[in-house]
Amino acid sequence: MKGQDQLLDIIKRIAAGEYSDEIFQLTQADYPQPIRETAEAVGMMMVSIESREYNLELLFRELKENVLKTVLGMANALSARDVYTKGHAERVSRYGERLARRLKLDDEETEHIRIGGMLHDIGKIGFSDRLLSNQDTRPDPEMLAEIRTHPIWGMEILEGLDFLKPVLEFVHSHHERMDGTGYPRGIPAGDLPQGVRIIAIADCFDAITTTRSYQQGQSAEAAFAILRKLAGDHLDPELVEVFIEEINKGGLEPYANTASASE
Repeated sequence: MKGQDQLLDIIKRIAAGEYSDEIFQLTQADYPQPIRETAEAVGMMMVSIESREYNLELLFRELKENVLKTVLGMANALSARDVYTKGHAERVSRYGERLARRLKLDDEETEHIRIGGMLHDIGKIGFSDRLLSNQDTRPDPEMLAEIRTHPIWGMEILEGLDFLKPVLEFVHSHHERMDGTGYPRGIPAGDLPQGVRIIAIADCFDAITTTRSYQQGQSAEAAFAILRKLAGDHLDPELVEVFIEEINKGGLEPYANTASASE
């Protein structure tokens, strides 16, 4: 029968998820009635499935957005407990995104880096009030031990959210170093995704240029010198130079509490 083999082939492809308008070609008058009727039925079924899948995709997208807003809300809640890190995650996110764009990374990877920057310190939500209320001195050894747990806590907070899997490594490893002396695992940063090294530079730069209880924020020029000193052992030297180029061209992110260039 004319069109029978073609119909069977198209049905098999539709069943495999390969939707195509080819099925409607078999509804034309020059095909036998059984072929036309079957093609019409399969075509309508295909349209119905596509519609349902589209609605499910919209629902899942909305769910992801709502969950992400909740998680970001948790990250922003840190600002209420630690005035000295207020805005830090947002700036790290923007610095990371800017560096990713200067490197011409694709949109998906750039978005992962942006979100990873926002969430990189989410593990600090579990810090003790003693640590977050410290406004007088540099952290003591006990505080430093607590600080070093935040990448692990951050990963544990996020690991149950499948759609955030691409940013888990950024949260878990942003304190790893090029020479393998970082934490929490002591993995050489060169063995980790590029996004880890990008966020590490953004995080370091913002920490240097922001005034905290135990330090005065430094100028961009002074921060550049420190980044270059850390390049190789701690930070990716090639990315450091690209980052400096980006800051020289685009400037500091707003709300960074920095020293003036003359200081």
